[in-house]
Amino acid sequence: MDNDIGFDRLKMIKKVRSKKCKVCGNAFKTNDSFRRWCSPECGVKLAQMALVKSQEKEKIKREKEERAKIKAVKERLKSRSERLKELQGVFNRFIRLRDKNLPCISCGRYHQGQWHAGHYRSVGACPELRFNEDNVHKQCSVCNNHKSGNVIEYRINLVAKIGVERVEFLERKDHLPLKLADDEIKTLIQVYKAKVRELQDAQ
Repeated sequence: MDNDIGFDRLKMIKKVRSKKCKVCGNAFKTNDSFRRWCSPECGVKLAQMALVKSQEKEKIKREKEERAKIKAVKERLKSRSERLKELQGVFNRFIRLRDKNLPCISCGRYHQGQWHAGHYRSVGACPELRFNEDNVHKQCSVCNNHKSGNVIEYRINLVAKIGVERVEFLERKDHLPLKLADDEIKTLIQVYKAKVRELQDAQ
């Protein structure tokens, strides 16, 4: 019996702590470790605030899911040419990052201005080498756009960079046609996105 009385007394003298109301900011005392409001009014307001926060969180979740669905639909509806364009974009970005600290492959200059991923053998002349990393290098816009690739100087510097054997391989006439299936294009997009991230992280 005495033990029961002692236990009840302990419950009665449970630590009373001073807390700050989460709603009005006033100090209040309680022995309830979970209580965060000072009055019934503030308790109601706190519950309403929690409900609004929960609803907002759910709204953000729904919007995120909706965006993901729309993105997935757009991805499924992409044409082959759109996928190739996306691949070319991320591939070119990789080339520019790979050669970031190098000069223009043709004129050999470091300068301010726009930089391209310039093909040694153009996509029109040799589509088989469109995504061959040996065939594409950082090139200034002047050489690429206004000097038709500045091919003579390109070749001289390319031989110095990768060796004559690899250059002569690019110059062969018997390259197999590049016939990428949709799944292969998707895979290459992910491959070069990963390469871009790796280079960005290393910088």
